Amino acid sequence: MQSDRPTGDVSENGVWSAVVPRTMAGERLDVFLSSAFKDGGLSRSKIQSLIKSGSASVDGEVARKPKLKLSGGETIALTVDLPSAELAPEDAPLDVIHADEHLVVVNKPWGLTVHPAPAQPSGTLVNRLAHHFPAIMSMEGERPGVVHRIDKDTSGLLLVALDEKTRLALSAAFAGRDVDKDYLAIVHGVPQDESSGRQTGTIDAPIGRDPKSKTKMAVVDKGGREALSEWEVLWSSPDGQASLVRVHIYTGRTHQIRVHMAHIGHPLMGDAIYGARQHKEWLRDSGHDASLAPRQMLHAWRLGFTHPETEQDMRFVLEPPEDFRRLLFTLARTTVRVGVVGMPGCGKSALSGFLREAGVPVFSADDAVAALYEHGEDGWTLVRRRFGEEFAPDGEPVAKGRLFAGMRQSEDFRREVLDIVHPLVQHRLEEFWAQHADAPVAVAEVPLLVEGGWDERGIVDMVVGVHCPEAVRRGRLEDRGWDEATMAALEAWQWSEADKLARCAHVVDNSGTLDDLHAEAQRLLQRIDADRRADEEREHQRIMALWSGDKDASAGADATAS
Repeated sequence: MQSDRPTGDVSENGVWSAVVPRTMAGERLDVFLSSAFKDGGLSRSKIQSLIKSGSASVDGEVARKPKLKLSGGETIALTVDLPSAELAPEDAPLDVIHADEHLVVVNKPWGLTVHPAPAQPSGTLVNRLAHHFPAIMSMEGERPGVVHRIDKDTSGLLLVALDEKTRLALSAAFAGRDVDKDYLAIVHGVPQDESSGRQTGTIDAPIGRDPKSKTKMAVVDKGGREALSEWEVLWSSPDGQASLVRVHIYTGRTHQIRVHMAHIGHPLMGDAIYGARQHKEWLRDSGHDASLAPRQMLHAWRLGFTHPETEQDMRFVLEPPEDFRRLLFTLARTTVRVGVVGMPGCGKSALSGFLREAGVPVFSADDAVAALYEHGEDGWTLVRRRFGEEFAPDGEPVAKGRLFAGMRQSEDFRREVLDIVHPLVQHRLEEFWAQHADAPVAVAEVPLLVEGGWDERGIVDMVVGVHCPEAVRRGRLEDRGWDEATMAALEAWQWSEADKLARCAHVVDNSGTLDDLHAEAQRLLQRIDADRRADEEREHQRIMALWSGDKDASAGADATAS
């Protein structure tokens, strides 16, 4: 991106000089120089040291006060250790996407500075270009061939001219907005246009130096330069914590995408300058290591322009690097939320116990109800408020025997009880899912799950049923002291076993011994893991298709790199 920081000329004796723009009237001398040399890596403290040592002058007079206020229009000079006038070629890797005698398109890796600067005279992309394309050595200036830039920690496509005529033509094309630039960004949250409610929008907001922090850029009310970006959400993580966004920029302001996306409340993941708070919170809440997003997650994805010599339409598409893909695939991972159902006495709890022993987080709706019915808890309070102290006595838990008897006598009463209890249990279950969001699999044993439509409403991802011969399970219930009337009532409130199992992705057979059920539990986990891996692979393919299926790339030069 093109910078709007103050620029100047370098004399033969290594003195940098520039005229202070009128728009920077009132600025301090050290702030002005820090702005000018930010790309060179000169810190504010280094600038201040240079000023105090007498290395700076204002209109020919030595200025030793870093806080000196400028009026605008002055000529500022600073003596620094500038790069050698002769560019030093470096034999280092260069990923060339396209090259001809006039220009080259390269894939710039993140972490690589584009051109030499006072604090980094070597180790840049231009140093590598000088080795692989010596023609740029004949061009003037410290940035030979550079017609646009991307930040050091941004990856992707970069266009470089190999001769002065091409450089001038391409620079004019960038200035005239005749170059198409699309970026991929991973941002916090899911952007949504406030007026339309759609996941696409335009940001038309001027960018200038942040009045609160001179080392940052910001959307400003006064003194900024026009900045126009369009964005579109391509994909969002299942938990809504992050999105893959396409951003098309019409202007090339410093940090434009980073500033604009932060301005609408969705900064880039990994951006330590414009999204530090959001990224810190995400790392804390997700438990992920900071190495998962080691830089601002921004990639120069598509580049289109007219070749200045051949007039050919040139279009390039470049898939994101490995760290970008790794973050997206990690964000796409979800816990497989499994609901376990079955008829009374079928062995749901025994299966859940074996899964818990295998390290799987397990939720029990029955245990949740028991906790909710304790004195003073939400279930106790609501039952007492609706049905009176007969069912929720002072100092005691809910009288479940009386409640059950009332439910058997009246269908309306039973439905009222379920209307109280089910939302509370669902809330506890959702808290359970959130607590175990990093687990590959989590299980909830909920007897009336399918009857309540929890699978259809997306409260669980998969339903597993437990089958047990009727005679066997009734015998188990009799051993627990259940009479025929109780069994009949509970079964009447549920779907038939056939209807339950018809809604299940997997059915566990519990017609044998406990050892047999333990083996079934192990096989179930293997099947669920296979399903999860297949779903992840399908999601990975879907994500990759978002950046590889570019229809425009088939036009013109058809120069697609992936």
